[in-house]
Amino acid sequence: MRFEESLISQLLREEIMQESVTYQAIIRKGRQQGKQEEARSLVMRMLTRQFGNLDEQLQQRIGALSVTQLEELALALLDFHSAADLIVWLDEN
Repeated sequence: MRFEESLISQLLREEIMQESVTYQAIIRKGRQQGKQEEARSLVMRMLTRQFGNLDEQLQQRIGALSVTQLEELALALLDFHSAADLIVWLDEN
């Protein structure tokens, strides 16, 4: 099988780029941001279902949480009885 030299060069550049430290760091950061956005979206849907629409200030506070905090909040909200419980949790965490 014969490939054009430009195609081979392009494939090799892509492979080298994918192995670079900078490329890997960009990919990791993108994955982390995606994970955080998905966790935030899931928690917001759960809270909205349980308490209705949250005010902008609460949404901003939740938006500032790390993935770990969002995961902890997702578990904690199963025991919440009101939006006041959410506020207490946010104040404590």
